[in-house]
Amino acid sequence: MAPKTQDSKHKLSGTDLVHADDGLHGPEVAPSVSVSTTFRAPNPLEVPKEEFDQWNPSRHIYSRYTQGVNTRAERVLSKINDGYAITFASGLASCYSALVYLDPKRIAITGGYHGCHASIEVYKRSRNGDLPLIDIDDEFQPGDICWLETPLNPTGEARDIKYYADKIHAVGGQLLVDATFAPPPLQYPFKWGADVVMHSGTKYFGGHSDLLCGVLVVPTVEKWKELWHIRTFLGNTMGSFEAWLLLRSLRTLHLRVPRQSENAVGLAQWLAKAAGGKSHDGIPAGVIEKVWHSSLQGKDARGFDPKTQLEGGWNPTFAIFMTDEKYAAHLPHALKYFIPATSLGGVESLIEQRVHSDPGADPRLIRISVGVEDLEDLKDDLRRAFQEIVKGFKAKL
Repeated sequence: MAPKTQDSKHKLSGTDLVHADDGLHGPEVAPSVSVSTTFRAPNPLEVPKEEFDQWNPSRHIYSRYTQGVNTRAERVLSKINDGYAITFASGLASCYSALVYLDPKRIAITGGYHGCHASIEVYKRSRNGDLPLIDIDDEFQPGDICWLETPLNPTGEARDIKYYADKIHAVGGQLLVDATFAPPPLQYPFKWGADVVMHSGTKYFGGHSDLLCGVLVVPTVEKWKELWHIRTFLGNTMGSFEAWLLLRSLRTLHLRVPRQSENAVGLAQWLAKAAGGKSHDGIPAGVIEKVWHSSLQGKDARGFDPKTQLEGGWNPTFAIFMTDEKYAAHLPHALKYFIPATSLGGVESLIEQRVHSDPGADPRLIRISVGVEDLEDLKDDLRRAFQEIVKGFKAKL
């Protein structure tokens, strides 16, 4: 099961999620959505001129700069991530903005979300293609950044943040951690040496499959203001309604993510007993080749133990490798409670044959995003589907 001990500083507080933005609220209990792009300017003869503070605006000027609900959502995200958080229009918008902010000479990146690799290729066009990519285990040089996704998409395996932080800092470089798969309270990358933390807020921060959002978190307000400038003039600010949905969703993060984490551990460890083509608890033999999940890793050769880094629980998304491509193609459509769709982090469980969204994936690979349903219902659903697809293909022989 998930590790139980947790630094009291890093216990995700429902009070913080509900009240971290109290200093910014109006008279209404639930925040209102402003659809205005622009705001009335004060009469300079009546109101003293003051410098515009982007982090703590006393008024709003233009919604690409700041607007009320977005500022409130960023205040909550900042509180729970131990830094200064800024939102973007999507996860990939935050990815591209991070590249502009970090201005790397080379990027050390290995595996992970194919969308980030594509975004890097787009960014390289602004550099006339002059941006070498190296492996995270290659030797680093001054000017490099290390782009570390952990846990890793799509397998859910954890990587050692402190090891790569020490390695990149030794040459004066910076470490960006894409922590999308393990939001608070599961993992706190700054604790292990990250310089920038990135999340696709579309996933667990949004949590209901109904908004697009990206998040970058940095350790100082001065760095936040650099990112604000980049966001403002790249034009990738979140829309007002999406910001409202995000703020609503953040209120229940401490209820959703631990439940999803517990369900994922239960499923991954149950499925792992059928790995290697074995039969187990109603799962037919010859179906599952391998199961990946951080809870199944154990210590590596350097002594890294994922449960130390994932201090608040294991990631709720993981992958299984089917023995046959045809099983992988049919499984997502043989289920009742798992929805055959890409993405992750929502309250509903999702499942996909990964090759449909990532052309580079092996067609036998299945990614599972676990929701908040009852664990035994999810097991029953998978057990029945495994039996059904095996029976169906045997009948065709």
